Amino acid sequence: MKLVELHILQSFPVSCLNRDDVGAPKTAIFGGTTRARISSQCLKRAIREQAQKLSPNLFAGNRSRLIIEPLADALKKHGVASARTTEIAKTVGDHLATLDPAAEKKGELKVKTLMFLSPAEVDALAKELAQIVKKDPKPKELQNGVAKACKSAALKDAADIAIFGRMVASDHSLTLEGAGLFSHALSTHKADNDIDFFSAVDDLQPEEQAGAGMTGTLEFTSATYYRYVALNLDLLADAAHLGALSSEERKTVIDTFMRAAVLAVPGARKNSMNAHTLPGYVLGIVKEQGQPLQLVNAFENPVRPKNGLMEASIAALKEHHKQLKETWSIKPSLEIAIPDKPLDQFCREILSHV
Repeated sequence: MKLVELHILQSFPVSCLNRDDVGAPKTAIFGGTTRARISSQCLKRAIREQAQKLSPNLFAGNRSRLIIEPLADALKKHGVASARTTEIAKTVGDHLATLDPAAEKKGELKVKTLMFLSPAEVDALAKELAQIVKKDPKPKELQNGVAKACKSAALKDAADIAIFGRMVASDHSLTLEGAGLFSHALSTHKADNDIDFFSAVDDLQPEEQAGAGMTGTLEFTSATYYRYVALNLDLLADAAHLGALSSEERKTVIDTFMRAAVLAVPGARKNSMNAHTLPGYVLGIVKEQGQPLQLVNAFENPVRPKNGLMEASIAALKEHHKQLKETWSIKPSLEIAIPDKPLDQFCREILSHV
């Protein structure tokens, strides 16, 4: 497969970017030591949101349980009588992701699982169903029209669905393997969570009354992380993914995705522990063939600081990559790095090789 790979080193200060079930920063054991961790799911959402800001017309997908009302509105736009739109939308929603009767009893129209759809898909779906409704169809006939309608939209506004993938358990023809590849971010060094004790003053408490209005604790960490992001360019360009886009449009998608992957930061506790930083080092690689390959084993032996963790992490990454190329005859068609080259030039040179 032809690949664009990004190997990113990024230091974050006091933060809790990705919480576990008790509100503590996520961790993992790697190389026999505890590492700070940010899950790939957390990073993917941050990247997807950043991509939507950068190219909203190409990254317009929405992953939601609230698909019934938008579909009903689209059906109305395509001439279906208002009295029928909600019931038809519920039938389709039940087929795609199973209607949630408990939510409906509370006055909410939801499905049970998140469904990833783009505005163009919703519109195409409504247009197709509007034609079927004229024939007074049975529920099965409506369901049979769903896959056909979604495919007719051809993901022209849904690069996010093409990159991040879609799972539809009830209709496998709509399931799409994502062209993007992501790792969990792991600290390049041993990292332990710390505890922040806080107290808050009650502004209206009498001066003669001692004590805080409330006290509590929060866990946080700080670390230098390695993370891996890649794009399978062959898969991205096939008919089921972004084959309907022009070559230039696909290059815009790749450019947007690379910038989003580099710039995105999860938003957890951004007001109380603002940890928004930029990467210290990004290695970009274009491979004409081969397999996705992380460089995380550069840190299997945890880095120890000399002049800070970033400098030691960059040195370890470069040395490990050099050894892999020599041992396994890996021959990228392009290697380029930030900050050796600024972001705009970094993206331009990669795009010239895709």
